[in-house]
Amino acid sequence: MLTIPYIPSLDSLGTDGDAIIAALDDKGVRGQIMHVDWPDQFPYRPMTSFAAAYTDKALYIDFLVRCNYLRAENYLPQSPVSEDSCVEFFVEPEPGGEYWNFEFNCIGTVNASHRRERHAPTRLSQAEIDRIMRVASCGTRPFRELEGLFTWNLLVAIPLDLMGLDPARLPAKMRGNFYKCASATSEPHYLSWQPVYTDKPDFHRPEFFGDITFQRP
Repeated sequence: MLTIPYIPSLDSLGTDGDAIIAALDDKGVRGQIMHVDWPDQFPYRPMTSFAAAYTDKALYIDFLVRCNYLRAENYLPQSPVSEDSCVEFFVEPEPGGEYWNFEFNCIGTVNASHRRERHAPTRLSQAEIDRIMRVASCGTRPFRELEGLFTWNLLVAIPLDLMGLDPARLPAKMRGNFYKCASATSEPHYLSWQPVYTDKPDFHRPEFFGDITFQRP
């Protein structure tokens, strides 16, 4: 289970990424995205973690990654960012209901939808995507794959209502998962916070989500 703390002061920091990250490091909850779900096909495991907290308005997540290949070719909203160096958060607010997928490459390009099943998405509009704050250590310009030793982070703030949540009536428990992937890099990989038990890579599997709760104010 992951319990996300309430840090209302985060909203007052605006887009000051360094200040928000410092607050998350100090008071947020930290998790590891380290499960290699398909080790025979995709054994590579870049070190990946996240720190999270919430306010009355948004869920804040800072993803931290250390890897050997870095790619960010997708720059248009709703493009296939999972091909690039990518981190993701999926959440199901109500058991058996819709789930939301928020996918980000390392320059903050967003692919986001909600759905009950993988092949019937309702994609977020441009106006909805624009409400998601993103602060990327790699900048915002696309680039082809680089090889080396890289440490990068992506800070996001997802408005609660974009996840189908009423800030005044948050559920006692949700289900969700955090992911790291990069399907089109020289070291394709698929990692998760909670393990996924399928024959081939498939993150759209709510049955393998883990429990997530909000710490009450």
